[in-house]
Amino acid sequence: MVDAISLSTIFERHPSGDYPEALSYSRPSNPNRNHLEAALAHLEGGVAAATFSSGSAATNAVLQALKPGDHVIATKGFYGTRTLLTLFEQWGLKVTLMDTTDLAAVEAAIRPETRLIWAETPTNPMMLVTDIRGLSELARQHKAISVFDNTLASPMLQRPLELGADLVMHSTTKFLGGHSDILGGAIIARENSDFFQRVRHIQAAAGAVPSPFECWLLLRGIRTLAIRVKTQAASAQKIAEYLSSHPKVEKILYSGLKTHPGHDIAARQMHGGFGGLMSVLVKGDDKTALAITSHLKLITRATSLGAVESTIDHRYSVEPQGTPTPKNLLRLSVGIEHVDDLIGDLEQALSHV
Repeated sequence: MVDAISLSTIFERHPSGDYPEALSYSRPSNPNRNHLEAALAHLEGGVAAATFSSGSAATNAVLQALKPGDHVIATKGFYGTRTLLTLFEQWGLKVTLMDTTDLAAVEAAIRPETRLIWAETPTNPMMLVTDIRGLSELARQHKAISVFDNTLASPMLQRPLELGADLVMHSTTKFLGGHSDILGGAIIARENSDFFQRVRHIQAAAGAVPSPFECWLLLRGIRTLAIRVKTQAASAQKIAEYLSSHPKVEKILYSGLKTHPGHDIAARQMHGGFGGLMSVLVKGDDKTALAITSHLKLITRATSLGAVESTIDHRYSVEPQGTPTPKNLLRLSVGIEHVDDLIGDLEQALSHV
């Protein structure tokens, strides 16, 4: 059964003064958004979710729920969040960017005013793995809120709330949507805390919410999430193993490989696979990497990830000046095409350099 798309921005009030199903105006709530948020909370094992018009808007709401002078520890190189953190530093937020895989270093960086610890695992594009249970417990000991970006794993492979996290963030544009046709973000809460209620208030007050049609499209994408992610993870594992011994490849960054430094932790907290994203460091420089992408026929050269079509991106050429991303790194997002066809496309492209 498919939900109808409710485009109305207003809802008729009962003679008693109440609104049907607490629907008064489409900015604070909409039937499609309510259904989507209920589905996301269920998928992540949370009690509630708040959805937004982008992953950046979701991140912004969490940071805005803090106060000037609060201290945030976040994964260094955290994809898409560095700019926002810089803006909030001007607003008065104190920020420490660091390697969150080192729990001892994180604990040493905690201050009395530390309010939030935010980690992405695996990270994009360096594929570093943070111990979710360990970091969540550390945050709890110091009365800080733990937030994990679960975009790359999706709730099909990893559920941070079950490991002790307070909040989970998603760029729903990626694996949850899965079809490169929506922009969105979400925050899912383990408990309906005062802090989450502030996030929810910012969602309604600022109005950076997804449209009913985007909510409908995202719910449609979630219907195939399990089968898509299972296929993507299985194919990515085969591709990573193939490329790891290729003579023109320097290194593969993928936590499914036993040689990955975070493999053991990933194996403990991820189930059903290690995701559909990897980074390929080719032998050569940025010109070599770009030359490889120009010879691909099946894999699309495009920014973004998590969709049914496989994409590849030379991150160094699109990230801001001073990026730590290696010049020879290609980020490969594996889609649902047949794995033999993907390997064949990579092989023929590599043969040209």
